[in-house]
Amino acid sequence: MSPVSSNSPHGQSPLRTVQVLGGGNAGSSAHVRSLAAGLVARGVRVTVCAPAEADRAYGFTGVGAEHVHVPRSSDPGSVAALRAACADADLVHAHGLHASFRAVLALGGRPTPLVVTWHNRAHAEGARAHLLRLLERRVVKTAAVVLGTTSDLVDRARRTGARDARLAAVALPGPRPPAELDDPDRRRPKMRAELGATGRPLLIAVGSLDRHRGYDVLLDAAREWRRLDPPPLLVIAGEGPLRAVLQERIEDEELPVRLIGRRDDVSELLDAADLALLPSRWEARSVLAQEALHARVPLVATAVGGIPDLVGDAAELVPYGDPGAFAEAVVRLLGDPGRCEALRERGVRQAAGWPTEDETVAQVLSIYDELTRPRTFV
Repeated sequence: MSPVSSNSPHGQSPLRTVQVLGGGNAGSSAHVRSLAAGLVARGVRVTVCAPAEADRAYGFTGVGAEHVHVPRSSDPGSVAALRAACADADLVHAHGLHASFRAVLALGGRPTPLVVTWHNRAHAEGARAHLLRLLERRVVKTAAVVLGTTSDLVDRARRTGARDARLAAVALPGPRPPAELDDPDRRRPKMRAELGATGRPLLIAVGSLDRHRGYDVLLDAAREWRRLDPPPLLVIAGEGPLRAVLQERIEDEELPVRLIGRRDDVSELLDAADLALLPSRWEARSVLAQEALHARVPLVATAVGGIPDLVGDAAELVPYGDPGAFAEAVVRLLGDPGRCEALRERGVRQAAGWPTEDETVAQVLSIYDELTRPRTFV
């Protein structure tokens, strides 16, 4: 892949890429940080266009990338800022639908190759759903390559009109060292005490408080497992438009559930947890699922989207929208330490088969090479 190396024997200038993030959810932001680190290490110049808070949270500059503050998509200055950042780019790589659409507008018909990665599926209803389909169509018809993190996202891109859609190798940073995972104090009694779970099972769910996350189903399930003695405590980390509705239900029905807002210590929460729960209506390569398997925390998840392929037999999978099945799976695991240990061991094996960061960077570099050859010599 000499065309993308700063040490090219032919004296080519380093490839300059612009990575575009929208609001930057956990999965796409972690992926861009990992990708930026690998590209910079291979001599590629990387500029990450994202809100300033994303750089503070994920440290793009810390891995050698340049960061350009580009406001969220709702800000009218975002396209102008992005257009300036992309002015001398050899290639633009946008992550997510809204970031991709802004990249299309910023490039304004220029021949700069555009690569798009769909990390998840946009969720909307009614008129907004129609608008999102229009955005998808505009993006995929402009992009040189569309990468989907699951096979159904690839199929969706093809149906929408993509001329080149491929399955993406996407890796999050790998697991922590075994010494940390095998620490006899990994349950973090202090964290459990902070959350109010001393002497009772602790269940963790993480994600924005949006309708597609399935938290209404999870609260229905909590009505079932609150009959256990002691009743498990469900802790949900995240913020979103449904917070008030969920909190009202928790109080009115006296459910053993706590909403703790957005957290930057998810790994510590998982260390303290007995089970991780993922009740979503649809997920691609769920960050929580990957982190739970890496952390050896048994997972109960809905069998939707990319989840079955991601976790294999290393999790308890239940149908979406079935609180009885979800509650039953939780109760069964809490009463079966042997099954929990089997899931932990399967999780280690399953995670070992996921793409590595090096494999992810290699795939992306090969695509960049295709789209930018031949390069201009200096």
